[in-house]
Amino acid sequence: MAANLNQAGPGLKVRRERSGNAISRVVAIGECMIELSDRGQGALALGYAGDTLNTAVYLKRAAGARIAVDYLTALGDDPYSDSMLAFWQSEGIGTDSVARLPGKLPGLYMIKTDPAGERRFYYWRSAAAAKLMFEAPETFPLAEQIAAADLAIFSGITLSILSDAGRDRFFDVLTAARAQGTTIAYDGNYRPAGWPGAEAARGCFRRFLKLVDIALPSVDDEANLFGPGTARDVAARLHDLGVGEVVVKQGEAGSLISIGGAEETVPVAELVKPIDTTAAGDSFNGGYLAARLLGQSPAESARFGGRVAASVIQHRGAIIPLDATPRLEN
Repeated sequence: MAANLNQAGPGLKVRRERSGNAISRVVAIGECMIELSDRGQGALALGYAGDTLNTAVYLKRAAGARIAVDYLTALGDDPYSDSMLAFWQSEGIGTDSVARLPGKLPGLYMIKTDPAGERRFYYWRSAAAAKLMFEAPETFPLAEQIAAADLAIFSGITLSILSDAGRDRFFDVLTAARAQGTTIAYDGNYRPAGWPGAEAARGCFRRFLKLVDIALPSVDDEANLFGPGTARDVAARLHDLGVGEVVVKQGEAGSLISIGGAEETVPVAELVKPIDTTAAGDSFNGGYLAARLLGQSPAESARFGGRVAASVIQHRGAIIPLDATPRLEN
């Protein structure tokens, strides 16, 4: 069965032509925040990051001009929102799917990293514009961007910041987009602080997973939400909800791929000592999805995603220097 997951195929479906060349269009949906990294002795480093934004950046870096990547969110009308847009554009991320909401601000979080490279997050997002990305009237046209994409990716954090009304509208938007041929990818990224309780998160995740084609969970996040279990248990639960392609991230143990009754564990090529594990999973997602869209097999894609993540954890912050990011060869 493992051989099937190593066999190169057509990759994920591309539905449209642009400038005479068949390229994929991806839209990542979520929240980008102001990132403050605690460097010790009162020093802070300013950056901009968020789980699906990190995935979008690494996907674009890996693929270059062969994949068009847009970010869908809402921002305020403040200077930090302006700087975010400029940063995304410098990375080649499209910003036509961004709504600007007067009087709102981006969310803010601080990272504190321990000596082993593990991090803790502290959030301030009460005035965050992204919470209204499927609720404010200015955001309603953004739904068309999802239906026009070949691939849309969101996360459990995307869901956690929305109101009940926002989630209902997002569910309807994803349902319509999938019916029109958009492939839906998802990373659980469960953060307890974003939910009133674990049962609320479980119910919401189960609802949205019924729309998902590709799931990219981590075994640790799943254990935190659903209780202890193996990567195979995680894959079985997601398949039961209708997900066809499951890649379970297991840190140093590599990743388990499960598709259509075939499964394979792809080991980490080389263990490295982490400096900062921020965005390890997000960058894996970006590398995996870029490789799949460009026709690589699931196993090849997981190996490349692991290479990207290994580079990311050897640097501080979510977005590492451009020249340190692995690229997919033409």
